Amino acid sequence: MEILKNNEYVNFIWKNAKILRGPYAKEEYRDVILPLSVLRRFDSLLEPTKKDVLEKAKSVKHDAILNKITGYDFNNTSPFDFQTLLKDPDNIADNLRNYIQGFSSNVRLIFERFDFEGEIKTLDEHNLLYSVIQLFASMDLSVSTVSNMQMGYIFEELIRRFSENAEAGDHYTPREVIKLMVNLILNEDQSELMQEGKITQVGDFACGTGGMLSEATQFINELNPNSQVEVFGQELNPKSYAIACADLLIKGQDAGHIAFGNSLTNTDGHKDLQVRYALMNPPFGVDWKHFRDDIQEEHDEKGKEGRFGAGLPRTSDGSLLFLQHMVSKMKRDEKGSRMAIIFNGSPLFTGDAGSAESEIRRWIMEEDLLEGIVALPNQLFYNTGISTYIWILSNRKNDDLAKGAIRKGKVQLVDATDFYEKMRKSLGNKRNEITASQIDELTRIYGDFKENEYSKIFDNEEFGFRKITVEQPLQLNFMISADRIDGLYTESTFAKLYDEETYMELSLKKNQKPTDVKKIEKYDAGKELQEAIVTILNQNISDKVYKNREEFMKVLKPLFKSLPEVNAGLWKAIYMGLSERDETADVCKKSKGQIESDPTLRDTEIVPLKENKVEYFEREVLPHVHNAWIDNSKEKIGYNIPITRYFYKNVKRESSRILKQRVVELEESVNDLLKKVLI
Repeated sequence: MEILKNNEYVNFIWKNAKILRGPYAKEEYRDVILPLSVLRRFDSLLEPTKKDVLEKAKSVKHDAILNKITGYDFNNTSPFDFQTLLKDPDNIADNLRNYIQGFSSNVRLIFERFDFEGEIKTLDEHNLLYSVIQLFASMDLSVSTVSNMQMGYIFEELIRRFSENAEAGDHYTPREVIKLMVNLILNEDQSELMQEGKITQVGDFACGTGGMLSEATQFINELNPNSQVEVFGQELNPKSYAIACADLLIKGQDAGHIAFGNSLTNTDGHKDLQVRYALMNPPFGVDWKHFRDDIQEEHDEKGKEGRFGAGLPRTSDGSLLFLQHMVSKMKRDEKGSRMAIIFNGSPLFTGDAGSAESEIRRWIMEEDLLEGIVALPNQLFYNTGISTYIWILSNRKNDDLAKGAIRKGKVQLVDATDFYEKMRKSLGNKRNEITASQIDELTRIYGDFKENEYSKIFDNEEFGFRKITVEQPLQLNFMISADRIDGLYTESTFAKLYDEETYMELSLKKNQKPTDVKKIEKYDAGKELQEAIVTILNQNISDKVYKNREEFMKVLKPLFKSLPEVNAGLWKAIYMGLSERDETADVCKKSKGQIESDPTLRDTEIVPLKENKVEYFEREVLPHVHNAWIDNSKEKIGYNIPITRYFYKNVKRESSRILKQRVVELEESVNDLLKKVLI
C-alpha cells in the first residue's frame, strides 16, 4: 500500500512536470522538480512549529535553539511558506528568495549547490513560477501523511526517473547494479548486522546523488529495523551533492556527513574517517592532471603513510587513485572492512610490470585486499556500453574454516556477463538489466565460494608474473673497408659532429645571435674532425676481417694518435661503425672480463610468479638460444587480472566444406535476384 501511495505522488509530479516544456528540455526538468520537492517537504515538516519559531526568532537567531523547536536539523525564520507565497502572485519570485534565505545555513547551502536562483529567474521570466509553486502546494507532504521512509522512496524514485537518460546518467548508477554491490558486501554479515542496537558506518566517496548510501541503508534497516546506519559521502558535482544532502535531510539523517569537493585532493572531507563498509562508482577514466600537484605532494611527502603510497597511475585515468583512497578508509580493527567499487576494464591490466598501475595491483594482492571481481554484462549503464567490473575488497578475509570458506590468500572471479535481460525500451546506452532473481543467484554464487561455470578461485600469486630480461653475448667482426667507413654516418655520435641542414640554416640567418655563431664554429670543427677520421680510415683500408675486438683495437687505436679530440663516445662510434654482427666471432668482453650483452638481441620473457624462473628459462629459452642468460638486475614483478581469459569458451568453427557450400548458396541466391531485376 505504501509503495502504491509513493508512486501516486511520483506519478503526479512526473505528469505535471510537462508544464516546464519550452523553457526546459526534458532532461532539465529535474533542475526544478527536485529542489522544489525538497522545499515542499521541508515546508510541510516545519508547518506545525512555524509560529513558535517565528516568535522565538524575534529574540534568538541561533540554529541549535530553533532546531529544538522544529525537532529537525533545520529551521526557517522567513514569514513565508508555500501557502502565503501564493497570496502575492506579483512578488512571488522575491518572496520565494526570501523564503529560501530564511532557512538555516545547511539548507541554504543545498539550494546554493542546486543553483536554484537561476531556476527562479527562468521560471519567473516565463510566467511559470506561480503555477509550479501552486502544483507543489497542492501536495500534502506532512510527516503524518508521508513518513520519512516514504518520502525517501518518493525522492529516490524521482531521482531515478530524471536520471534515466544519457546526460543525467553521468552521475547515476543503475539501481540493480547498486543492489548487487550491496548484497555482495553485506550478505555474509547478516547475523552481525542483526545485533540489537547495531551502529554501522557506510561510505561512498564519489557518492553522486547518494543512491549507493540509500540502498545500503535500506538493506541494513530491512534486516534490523532497530539498527542505526551512519552514512558518509563526498561529491564534486554541485547539483549531485545537493541532491545527496537533500535526500539525507528528507530521511531525517545528518546531511553534514556529505562533504563537497574532490575527495582525491587535500579537500578530502573525511580525512580521519574509517568505515565498516564502502561502495563507490567513480567516473571512468577521469583525467587528473589538472589537480596533480596535491596528489603528487601527498605521495612524495607521506609515501606509504598517505593514501597514495602504492603509486600514482598515468594522469589520463585516476581509477586506481579512487581505489587507494577507498582502502584508506578501511577500519584496522579485528572486524575490518568490506568494500565494493565499479571499474571499467582498464584497472585490470593497464600498465606493464614496474608501472604504477601494476605496482598498485601488486600492493592490493600482496596486502591480500582483493576478495573478488564480478564481470558485469555490457550495456548496463546509461552513459556507456563498455564492460564494467565490481571489485570486492576486504582487509579481514576469513581464515577460519569453522566460520565458513577460507578466503585468505584467495581471489574469486565471477562471470556475470550473461546474467541479464533485454529491456523493452533502451535508456541511453542502457539496453540490459539484471533482474532481482539474477541478483539473488549471483549473490549465492559469490557467497558459496565454489568453482563452477561462473566462478573461479585462484591464489593471489596466480595474477603475478616476473618480467625477466634475457641477454645474449655481443659478437662482432671488424673491418676497415669503404662500405663500413660510410657506415660511420649511421652512428649518432659521429653524425652529430656535423648537421648540414642545421648548419645551412644558421649560416643563412640574417641576424645571427652570439649563440648561433658558436654553433656554426662548433659544426665547422665537427666537420673537420669527421673528414680527418674518414681520411685516416681510407688510408688504412684492408680486406682483413678481425673476429676479436681486442685484437682489432690494437690495430685501430694507433691510427688516431694524432687526433686527441677523439673521446670515449666518439671512439665507440668509430669501432661500432666498422663492425658487423657475427655469430662466429669471439664474444666481446668488458674491461673486467664480464661478457658484454648485445642490446639488439635483448629480449624479455613473462614467467608466472608461481613458477621457478630458472626452470622456465632452461625449458623455454635455452633450447633455442644456447648462450643466453638472465640479467637479474633488470627483473620486474608485475600483476594483471585477465578475467576474460579464465572464462573464455572456445567456439568450434564450421568446416571449410560447410563455408564453401554457404558461399555457393549465397551466389545462387544473388543470381536469382539479378534475373528477377533484369527480366
